[in-house]
Amino acid sequence: MSKEKSFAEINKKIEKGEALVLTAEEMADFVDEYGVDTAFEVVDVVTTATFGAMCSSGAFLNFGHSDPQIRMGRVYLNDVPAYSGLAAVDAYIGATEESETLGAQYGGAHVIEDLLSGKEVHLYATSKGTDCYPRKEIDTYISLEEINQAYLFNPRNCYQNYWVAVNSSDRIIYTYMGPLYGNYGNASYSSAGQLSPLLNDPYYRTIGIGTRIFLGGAQGYIAWEGTQHNPVRQRRENGTPVAAAGTLAVIGDLREMSREYIRAASVKNYGVTLYVGIGIPIPILDKEMVKYTSVRDKDIHVTVVDYSGGSRNNPVLGTVTYEELRSGKIVLENGREVPTAPLSSLNKARKIALELKEWIKRGEFFLEEPVQYLSRTREFRPLEIRKAADVYV
Repeated sequence: MSKEKSFAEINKKIEKGEALVLTAEEMADFVDEYGVDTAFEVVDVVTTATFGAMCSSGAFLNFGHSDPQIRMGRVYLNDVPAYSGLAAVDAYIGATEESETLGAQYGGAHVIEDLLSGKEVHLYATSKGTDCYPRKEIDTYISLEEINQAYLFNPRNCYQNYWVAVNSSDRIIYTYMGPLYGNYGNASYSSAGQLSPLLNDPYYRTIGIGTRIFLGGAQGYIAWEGTQHNPVRQRRENGTPVAAAGTLAVIGDLREMSREYIRAASVKNYGVTLYVGIGIPIPILDKEMVKYTSVRDKDIHVTVVDYSGGSRNNPVLGTVTYEELRSGKIVLENGREVPTAPLSSLNKARKIALELKEWIKRGEFFLEEPVQYLSRTREFRPLEIRKAADVYV
C-alpha cells in the first residue's frame, strides 16, 4: 500500500463504484473504532457540509438585449437595486441589498429565492441613452428560464470557524448574529462544527481554487479565496483556528440549484441575508488527513466575544467548545452561565453531507484537484480611517 493516495487514484475508485465514502461524523466514529492506520487504508473520501447565513453572496444575471437596445444604468429587481456597472445588460444582485419600499422585509436574497422558485420578477431599468444604446427605460418581467445566465457568485462563504456572540450591556442589541439579550441573556453561534468543511481541512491541503463542491443543491466550484480570508489566526494543536479564519469565494449555476439549500432570511432590526448550503468532499490522501477529518466538536474551540460595544476590538470572554455550545449552555470565564442557540442548521448540514456522499458513491460527482491552493499566510487588515486633509494635499 502506498504511503499516499492521489486525486486520480481516488477518482478511479469512484468511477468503478469502489470508493468508501463517509461523512465527517461517520469518519470520527470509524477512527475511534478502527484507528488511523485502518481508516487510511480503506476510507477514500470524507464529506463535509454547512448551512448557514452567508451575507456576502449574490448572483450575476444577463437579461439579454431589447429592441431598441439599452445600456442599463440603474436596475431594480422587485424594487431591489442591482449593480449594473458591468456591461449593457448584466447586473449583480447582492443578497443583503434591501428593497427601496419594503426595506429589510425584502431584499436581494429574496429576489434570488424567488427566481429559484420559478416566480416572475419585475425588472425596471433606466439609462441615459447613447447612439448605440438609444433606449432609456425598460419595464418588464423576467424569470430564471427566460434570462441568459444566472449564476451564484459568493465572495465570502463557508467561514472557518466564527465567534460566539454575547451582550454584556443592559439592553437588547440587534446584530447579524441575531438579537442578543442584555446581561448575557443568550449566546449566538453559527457553524456546523465537526461537519464544517474548513475545520476538517484546517490547512487547506485538499481545498483550493478549482475544487468541485456541493453548492445550493448543485455542483459548483471554489473560485478563489474568500474576502477577509485570514488564515493566520491562532490555532490549536489539531490545526483548528479559535476564531474566524479562512473563507471561500464560490460559484455555481443558479438554475441547477434547489430552494431547499438557498433560502432568504430577514434578521430583525439588522437586514437581509441568504442561507447557503455548501458541501465539500475531502480526499484521504494520507494519515494526516485522517486525523484532521476525524475531529470532534469537543476538540474545536471558538472564541466568545462581547458584541455590546460595536467595535472591531470587542472584548474577548474566553473560549468554549462546540460540544459545550450544543449542550444548550456555556459558562464564561467570568462565571456567567449563558444559554446558547445556533443560527445555522446542523440537521441541514448533515443532509448535505449525506447527499454529497451519495452523489460520489453513484459516480455522479468526482473530486477536482485544486489548480492553486489557498493562502496560509494572508493577513486580513482592517480599514484605517484617515481625514481627507491627510490624503489630498
